Amino acid sequence: MKFLPLIWSGIWRKPGRTILIFLQVSVAFALFGVLQGLKTGVQHAVDAARADLLLVHSRLSLIMEGLPLGLLGQIRSVPSVKVAVPVELFPVWYQKPENEVLIVAVGTNPDWTEAFTFNIAPQSLAAFDRSRSAALVTEFAAEKFGWKVGDHIPFMSKIPRKDGSTTWAFDVVGTFTDSDVAVGPRYKILADFAYYEEARATGKGTVNHFNVAVMDPKLVVHVADAIDRISANSSHETKTESLRELAQQDVQSIGDFDFLIRAVVSAVLGALLFAVATMMAQSVRERTSELAVLKTLGFTDRAVFLLILAEAITVCIVAAAFGLALATAALPIAARFVLGLSMPKITLVIGLVCAVLVALVSAAVPAVLAARLRVATALAER
Repeated sequence: MKFLPLIWSGIWRKPGRTILIFLQVSVAFALFGVLQGLKTGVQHAVDAARADLLLVHSRLSLIMEGLPLGLLGQIRSVPSVKVAVPVELFPVWYQKPENEVLIVAVGTNPDWTEAFTFNIAPQSLAAFDRSRSAALVTEFAAEKFGWKVGDHIPFMSKIPRKDGSTTWAFDVVGTFTDSDVAVGPRYKILADFAYYEEARATGKGTVNHFNVAVMDPKLVVHVADAIDRISANSSHETKTESLRELAQQDVQSIGDFDFLIRAVVSAVLGALLFAVATMMAQSVRERTSELAVLKTLGFTDRAVFLLILAEAITVCIVAAAFGLALATAALPIAARFVLGLSMPKITLVIGLVCAVLVALVSAAVPAVLAARLRVATALAER
């Protein structure tokens, strides 16, 4: 404790320089914390994606190519298939083209919700099943456009109806949310596939894809292979993937995410190491006569060595803790927009350990030079 005043005075000998290093270290470790939180969020998104929910789509394209609706019965006959539901996606707009909304037309057979990640209130679900023109809207869409239960909403679309009109109208019976972290567009509407199939003028007998719930997640691979074998070597070959596989593919499309984070963190810590080392070297050089006086008063080489290290460690730990605290405070705010962002506790520990290592490595050489300082030489150069 008797060395604390010396450490404190050494740190604040040049306040401007100390504040600059403090800010550099804080920003570096705030970035470190945010990147680790982002990594955790991405992993959370992949882990949260359902492994027991399959999407059966055309091998040529996930969205653009349709599949024969007749495949539905064959898919349902595959062992371990719990629920299979046809899904058609088509864009519409409300009042003006800028207000684009995605219609998700689903087959409303019993237990159809088990093949989706939707959260629907029982009363809304019951109302949806009673009427073919019923629609469930996301809470985001209801809030943006001011829709409420009982509203009759007309939409414009490029998909014509049998009567020649391009206006599709639905009755709002409730709202829903989607627990899937990769929910896609916020403004979505659930509609009855049978209503859409009967009314459309083109594309009858086809469907965008099928959602399939599997009884046992361990059998997903076998079920997927069995479904794909149904249409093998045909003009409409399928590709069956789980939601988790699709989430992993989305992450892989970015590149090697872990390598990217390691590269950025390594570059930042490398630059930080150089900055702190420069500060400590300059500090020791400016205090040559002061260190000589300390040795004259009885401070050993070891004490001087530890004094220099303690200054660097104090600045780095306090600044790193401040930066990690900023990242911890910022991530919950960002999590409102990107689900799963969080600061693992182990990241805080790793961050503080890295701060100590940066301080030790950057201050090692200046501390050794200070410890080896010759009193007579230092005072003679004064």
